[in-house]
Formats: sequence, C-alpha cells, structure tokens
Amino acid sequence: MAAGDRSDWVTARGGQRWLVRKGDVLASVEVAASLFARSKGLLGRATFEGAMLLPRTRAVHTLGIRIAIDVAFLDADFAVLDTCTMQPWRIGLPRRHGRYVLEAEAGAFERWQLRAGDILELRGD
Repeated sequence: MAAGDRSDWVTARGGQRWLVRKGDVLASVEVAASLFARSKGLLGRATFEGAMLLPRTRAVHTLGIRIAIDVAFLDADFAVLDTCTMQPWRIGLPRRHGRYVLEAEAGAFERWQLRAGDILELRGD
C-alpha cells in the first residue's frame, strides 16, 4: 500500500482488511473509521479476535474495557513506534509522532512477534 493511499484504506467502509508485515498476514483488522467507532473501540467486548485500527489516534484508555489489550502506536507510515499491554481501567500516554493505534487482545503481539520498528500494511477488498 502506498503512503498516499493510507487515508483511503482507513476511512473506507466495508470490506475485509488484513494486517500484514513483510508479506505475512498477522490478523484480520477492523478499522474504526468514524469518531463514534474510535470512541467505542473495544468497549463491551469480553473477547476480541484480530485487531482494531484507530486512525487519528495517539493515545488510548481502557476505562470500561473488560480485557487486557496489546496496544501498538504507529506513525504515518505504519511503522510501529512502541507497544505495550494495558490492563482494564488504565489511561495511556500519547506517543509523539503517533498517527494510528492498533489494539488486540493481550498476548496477540507476542504471538505475532510484533515489535517497535516493524512496518505494517493493510490489505483487503
């Protein structure tokens, strides 16, 4: 995906998207394109398969979330700036140069071996 195409990918509605690193599919991705979807995030979910991408986001919280989550902060080029695991009822600090946040159920990033410096892509319909 070219850098100029990212805004179209993250704001387009519908279609299946996949999180990819170096040609390997890591997970299906749900894009929270609207303000409402970003605000809701993973609230109310007891489990979550795949990942959720939050565009135009530099920080997240887990207030009201019932599960621990892995959080990756991405720059404008989808490079992973930092990752952490957040327990329920925590408030995270914003990451400088962050443009997107990727969330998954705790333990997913370890399974995917996702690390700072990784370059991710979105692919799909």
